Amino acid sequence: MKKLVRLLLTIALAFVVFTGFRWYRYITNTDSPYDEIGITLNNAMPGPINAWGCAKLKTTFGTSLPPYGCADENATQWK
Repeated sequence: MKKLVRLLLTIALAFVVFTGFRWYRYITNTDSPYDEIGITLNNAMPGPINAWGCAKLKTTFGTSLPPYGCADENATQWK
């Protein structure tokens, strides 16, 4: 039973680390703010983390249209 719990915890930790790394790589990229997986991950993050990610993206891509999850109600302005 302990081996099963340890295996499940290892899998869960690996998933969290991989997802977190993928999200951070999207937030700090300099190519494009329109990566589908990055947008989905950023949109799924809790409020303060999403706001930080959107602010980071805005400093890099402030002159372009914001991606989903970082747009205001009219979808043309950053949050």
